[in-house]
Amino acid sequence: EVQFVESGGGLVQPGGSLRLSCTASGFNFDDYVIGWFRQAPGKEREEVSCIYMSDGRAYYGDSVKDRFTISRDDAKNTVYLHMNSLKPEDTGVYYCNVSERVRSDWRDYWGQGIQVTVSS
Repeated sequence: EVQFVESGGGLVQPGGSLRLSCTASGFNFDDYVIGWFRQAPGKEREEVSCIYMSDGRAYYGDSVKDRFTISRDDAKNTVYLHMNSLKPEDTGVYYCNVSERVRSDWRDYWGQGIQVTVSS
């Protein structure tokens, strides 16, 4: 069973910074990605960023490019999302995600989510 420990959310003023952490455990996948999705009230869940644990390749959604940076600690199987220049539209519940590649498909596992609120 994949288990998640998410931390780092909270309330921050516009222009501020936060760092989210996600430690995933309980699995032994050969090829997988760890990342973050978010969901604002009344909106669909969107992918924010992810990182391939095998080689460190990173992906960013268009709305967060140049503001967010994702990094990993292989020894801890932990991924960090460094969020800078936060905007009110970054508000939402952020979900850590582990995606396991299974042949040509992906199998998703989700954390419980953590609230990020950007407001003055």
